[in-house]
Amino acid sequence: MIKNIWNYRFFILSSIKTEFKSRFARSRLGAVWMILHPLALVLVYALILSQIMKAKLPEVDSQYAYPIYILAGMVGWTLFTEIVTRLLTVFIDNGNLLKKMLFPKLALPLITIGSAFINFTVLFIMMFVVFGFLGHVPYHAIYWMSLLILITIALALGIGLFFGVINVFIRDVGQVMNIVLQFWFWLTPIVYMTSIIPPKYHGLLMLNPMTGITMGYQNVLLYDKAPDLSKLIYPSIVAIVFLILALFVYKKAHEDMADVL
Repeated sequence: MIKNIWNYRFFILSSIKTEFKSRFARSRLGAVWMILHPLALVLVYALILSQIMKAKLPEVDSQYAYPIYILAGMVGWTLFTEIVTRLLTVFIDNGNLLKKMLFPKLALPLITIGSAFINFTVLFIMMFVVFGFLGHVPYHAIYWMSLLILITIALALGIGLFFGVINVFIRDVGQVMNIVLQFWFWLTPIVYMTSIIPPKYHGLLMLNPMTGITMGYQNVLLYDKAPDLSKLIYPSIVAIVFLILALFVYKKAHEDMADVL
């Protein structure tokens, strides 16, 4: 499987490049559109909830502490949801290609990840520009971002590929997962702090693998310190489990995908 993917590496790289270029074809603002949506969400949440949450970030000496907090969490969540949502339909959307061309089907998820990572990189750079305007430039712990990104991608790939394969055969799965992701967002401490949750529910909150990951992004980008590695163990285990399940399901079903599509 790995050998086949390696043999098609130039196809994967060229597809990522083509997808990135086509995304901004005839667009005057180009990559700016990638950050406008997250910034709009941050602005809405900040305007509505800033007065409630203002006293909950005593460690950050900035009048823009709450918008920065939301943006720090949104960065990781945006990468996660883009990969998952696109993987849910990656085989369905490329059904005609799978029927006409002979290439490893796992190339499609890798193209999705590559494209999402480029989008994330552009978003991250623009986010730093916004942080600069807000007078907040974290750089002491920025090297921890590579670990957080790796865990985020692994978790998103495992979940997205697992349900993406099943979605080929049971199309309701994709619709259900889109609803699940909406609830998942509010079950992740992105627009609220864990301190406002009663302590007896903290254990349930940590069962969400994106909780530990999001808190890691917030530690690095908001507090400019290393993430709590103990909170990244559980998300890493969940990511590995889903990756194994995804590969198992894919191996069982990949030969029948073209016929179903």
